[in-house]
Amino acid sequence: MFGLFCCSYSSQTAEAIAHSGYDFLIFDTEHCPGSLTTLHAQFLAISSTSTTAVVRVGGLDAGQIKQCLDLGAHAIMVPNVDTVAQAQVAVSYCRYAPAGKRGVGGSVRASRYGRDKISGDHRPEDAVLMVQAESRIAMQNLPQIADVEGVDVVFFGPNDLAADMGLLGQPGHPEVVAAVITGISQVRAAGKVAAVLANEHACDPYLSAGASVIALGSEMGILVAGADSLQQRVRRQHGEAQP
Repeated sequence: MFGLFCCSYSSQTAEAIAHSGYDFLIFDTEHCPGSLTTLHAQFLAISSTSTTAVVRVGGLDAGQIKQCLDLGAHAIMVPNVDTVAQAQVAVSYCRYAPAGKRGVGGSVRASRYGRDKISGDHRPEDAVLMVQAESRIAMQNLPQIADVEGVDVVFFGPNDLAADMGLLGQPGHPEVVAAVITGISQVRAAGKVAAVLANEHACDPYLSAGASVIALGSEMGILVAGADSLQQRVRRQHGEAQP
């Protein structure tokens, strides 16, 4: 599966990108200014496509996770999961009692505004839980984290992992790549899905190692690269100096 991070809060942009045929969009509320209102509009914008809506929450926050699930997110990504205990808490926030601590909402989008009743005999399918491994501690605890029941996907963040390894700004450093490849093998050994952020030029080693979910970058990155490239080409062609 291939997808992108969605860093803007534009429903039009989300809709346009989804029609490109990406398998998923990760709406990033950890680093970007999205809100529940803008997420709702973006979910609606991609609802006519086959693109899955993933929300990266700001952290291990029961309230935010609950609201995103009630809004109809297909998957939740939790950043900076370093320990088994944190992974277990993340699972509990995504599941109804007695298996977890997710609150039961009534007239919410995920239940078609109350039309899909929740009971002991009928409950909606659990959303996919993606936990991020992006530190040396997380990598050390990875086999145990991946083994937690309810963790579906482990997503590797090479940028933060590189920074934690003293290699800030070098996500493609051989030591970082080797650590992620080892981690992918451990996740696969636990029977879980391995995912990673890697652009089109960097994803081959991870795919070969067994990763099956790749975030190729962000829609904002595509916009900036395209805009910069166009103006630079035109200026070169017409002999104008760069601003």
